[in-house]
Parts: sequence; structure tokens; C-alpha cells
Amino acid sequence: MTNASRTIPKWAKYHQEMTGEFPSPFRGGDDPLARELTKLVTKMDRLRSEKNGPAYLGDSGALDYTYPDVKNVTLSEELGNIDTVLDDVVKMFNGAPNWGNPLTMCNVIPQGNTAAIIASMLSQIFSPNILEGEYAWNVHRAELESAGMLGNLIGWDPLNTGGIFTYGGGGCWLYGTKYGLTRVLPDSRAKGVRTDAKIICSQQSHFARNNSTDWTGVGTDNIVTVRTDVDTNQMDVAHLEELLKEFQAKGIPVATVVCTMGTTDASAFDPIAKVRALIDRYPNPKGYGKTVLYADAVVGWSWIYFKDYDFDKNPLEFSDRVLPVLKSNGQAMKDIVHADAVGIDFHKVGWTPYVSSIFLYKDAKEFESLLRWGGDAYLQVRTPYNPMYYTLEVSRTSSGSLAAWATLKYFGMDGMRSILGGILENKYVVYDLIAKKSDMVCVNPDDSGLITLFRVYPEGVDAKKQFERELNEPDGRADLVRNNQLVKAVGDKLFEWFRAGKTIDGKYTPYMSFSTGFRNTTYNQDGSDADAVIYALKIFPMNVFVNPEIMEWALHCVHAARNEVERTMKAAH
Repeated sequence: MTNASRTIPKWAKYHQEMTGEFPSPFRGGDDPLARELTKLVTKMDRLRSEKNGPAYLGDSGALDYTYPDVKNVTLSEELGNIDTVLDDVVKMFNGAPNWGNPLTMCNVIPQGNTAAIIASMLSQIFSPNILEGEYAWNVHRAELESAGMLGNLIGWDPLNTGGIFTYGGGGCWLYGTKYGLTRVLPDSRAKGVRTDAKIICSQQSHFARNNSTDWTGVGTDNIVTVRTDVDTNQMDVAHLEELLKEFQAKGIPVATVVCTMGTTDASAFDPIAKVRALIDRYPNPKGYGKTVLYADAVVGWSWIYFKDYDFDKNPLEFSDRVLPVLKSNGQAMKDIVHADAVGIDFHKVGWTPYVSSIFLYKDAKEFESLLRWGGDAYLQVRTPYNPMYYTLEVSRTSSGSLAAWATLKYFGMDGMRSILGGILENKYVVYDLIAKKSDMVCVNPDDSGLITLFRVYPEGVDAKKQFERELNEPDGRADLVRNNQLVKAVGDKLFEWFRAGKTIDGKYTPYMSFSTGFRNTTYNQDGSDADAVIYALKIFPMNVFVNPEIMEWALHCVHAARNEVERTMKAAH
């Protein structure tokens, strides 16, 4: 050992070793990132099951930690080994849902497409911060062009359409609430929310309403829910008119009215054109700004791809059964043009990785001036686009905007239409399979979304007659509650089997879910009876690899789970 090497301080040795594991800033040579990614490809492939394997990653569906003991961990004093650390990272994915496996059909969570994954990954490597232009530079085009493409798709002026990629559908809801509060109560930015402005939404609206009203300070007590139609789950515009008329008469301002454009379970579209007309007919009292109309379209947004589809020529050759549904969805979403702002999730019905949600607004000049703050001493304006002055997050990753942009450019119109239409074609296969089983009933046969909701009953029960009684007749409530528990138990059993890697006849069980309140019964329209609601099992085939054989297998497993649950119940008594 030379005298020079002996005099190098330990920190410098660590520094030198760590430098050799950071991505190379220059072209060519041995890049540690490329080297580790090459290794990761093999490790990632090992995580995935063989064909026809279980719907989770790795070799076990079990949870490998206990809570809160998992937090009892300390940092090592010594520098770790990067390969060991990355091996441990890969191990964390053991048991995670494999969204690409065709047995996965639990919720509106699709596998990301390759273009979006790679675009998103580039943001992690080069770290453009889209808080402002200097740190994002041309990467800002992803946010700007995505907003423009979506604005064009809706029918807005793309040059005045703005968009902020935020942390999820809840973030979009929060922006929609804040937009309304700031427009209607301009003094609230400096003085706080001192007026009980109302946030109006339907009974079917997402629970993000609670988060947004809580975090903005307007309070959950100021959420006003509009009744929904028992058959369509749409907002009852007659009830909305009553509320708007009442608030106007009492001098109470309405900050935001939220139309849900595609609910998760029922796929309900609120009649947004009629809602716009009512907002204009009953403006806020003098002294308050104009109510914001926000469209929560995080689930249903992509149906807008069909608003201008040629249904007569049908160039993509969808079946006659699917065509009217696509047309109805496209027409429902066409009216979203009346919204002031729209929430869109690409990581739902856009096939991109988390998180890729955009809060889209029609009047960029108004929104950005309403929420604008002054400059900061250490940030300089270098480009025309600097959203740091009006966004909640300030620092923001470009991951979501790049993933969305890549998806929009790659899929185009017909790519998205084909995926959506293909899932609908599969859905009707499930409907037909359920119709052939006397102990099962589809409970959303008229819904136009991608989900199939159904109930299973004890063997020998006429499911269709029993469900009609439970849904419509008060004296069927006791049966409803009992059979709701059966549906829940079947759903829990299927989840247990999925996690245990159970096979039936040599094949793995699917990863499914269930709803504990898909809709209220007709004798519980106001929702006051928490038990008089419809439980349902879910088949949500967002996976592009799902086929009719998989759907039939899922129903076979439901029967097996029902039989097991009934045996257990009988043994317990």
C-alpha cells in the first residue's frame, strides 16, 4: 500500500465507491444504471409466474411482515452493497398483484403500457422538475401538449386549456374544490374560508369529497348530496334545482358543483349539460363569484374517444351488441364540454403507471391568475410556462405527464377505442355466462361501463326472482342482509384462495373483489338504512390479456367458493 493510499480519508473512499454506482453523466463507457437495469430484467422476469400461473408476483402471496414490528429497524453504519439492496427491493414485490396476469380482475387498475412505462422511467433518471421552466425545459411539452390534446378532444380551445398533473383523482377533486372556493370567495385566499359555501355532488360521488372539503377548510358539513335516480344512478336534476333555488333564496353561495362522469361501480354519468343550465339559471347571490362546474371523470373520461366515432360505417367492426353502448357513452361524455374543469386518471382507464392524473381546466387565464402567487428570490423565470406560481405541490415530477403524453401519442384514437371496445365485448360474454346460471344474477345489466357486478345465491335459489324481491320489496330486507353476507363471504374466500395460491382442478383462482354498497334498494333511496344496500361480486377485466375462457373460469371458482362457504356455515351450526 502506498503512502498516498494510506492518507486518503475514509469518507473519500466511500465517495469514490458510491460515485461508481451513480448513473454516468456522459455517453459511452460502463454505465452503472444500464448494468443494473440489465440485471433487473432477469430478476423482474423471475417475479412473473409461468403461463397460467397465479395472479401475484413471486413465489408466495403471503404478507411477509407484521405490523407495527416491521418499523423496528435501524440504519447500518457501513455502506451497503447495491446488488444486495436491489435484490431486497425485488423481494418486496413478492406477493404483489400482477396487473398483467389475466386472472387479475379486481378493480379499475390496469397494467401500464410499454411506451408510458419507459417515458415515466426517463423522468426518474434525469429528474426534470415541472414546477417551472428552467428545471423542466422541453419536458414541459408533455404537460402542455397533453392539456392541448385533451382540450381538443373535449371541444375546448386548446390554446386556452390548462392542465396540472397531480397526485391522483383525489388531487383533482381538491383542485376542483379550491378553484370554486377561490372564484366564489376571492377573499378566502388571504382571510381563510369564513363563509359556509356549499360543495354539491351526487350520492354516488367519490369519497374524495370528504378529503377535499376537509383539507381546504370548507368542512365536510358543507357537502350537499343530490339524490340519484334509482335505475340510472344519475344525479336527480329536479332535486338539484330545489337545492340551488333554496341556497339562492337564503343568500348561500355554492362554490363547486361536481358531476361524476362514470362512477367506479355503476358507471353512472351525471347529466352535465342540464346541470350547467341550472347553475346558469340560479347564479350565486350578489357579492359572490360564479359557481365552478367540475367533472369528476377519472374513471369515465376515455369514453370521449367515441363522441365522433362513425357508428354507421363502424370502421373498427365492433359487434352490434356493443355499438349502442359505445355510442351512448360517447354522447354522455360529449357534454363534458360544459365543465369548467375535468379530472382525468390515465392510470385508470388509460393504461399508464401511477401516478398520472391531470386536473384539466377550460380557462387557463382565469384559473392561473386566480390562484397565482408572487415570485421567489431563488427561482427565476426562464421560459413562458412556470406553474410553480399557482400549483399546490410546487415541485412536481414529470413522470405522470410523460406517461400520459406517451399514451396519447402511441394509442391515438383507434388504439384507445379498440381496447375499450374489446373489454366491452368481453363483458357481454360474462353477462351471457351469468344468465345461464340459475343461482347467479347480474345486478348491473343496463350499465354501460367495463365492470360486471353480480350476486351468487345458495344452490337451488332462483337468483333473478330472489334479487328482484330483495331490491324492490321491503319484506325482502332480511333475505337481502343474509345474502349480502353470503356474497361478502364468497368474496373473502376468493381473496383467501388467491393469496394462498390455491388451485382448483389444477388451475389457479382469480383475483376478484366485491362491493358492499353498489346501490341502494328502491325502499332505501335516501340511504338512511345502511344495511338495505346491494352487495355484489366484481369482475373488472381491465387486463388486455383477458379472454372468454378466463371469464368462464372465474365463475366456476365463484361456485366453488360459494360451496365452501356454505359447508363452513353449516358446520358452524
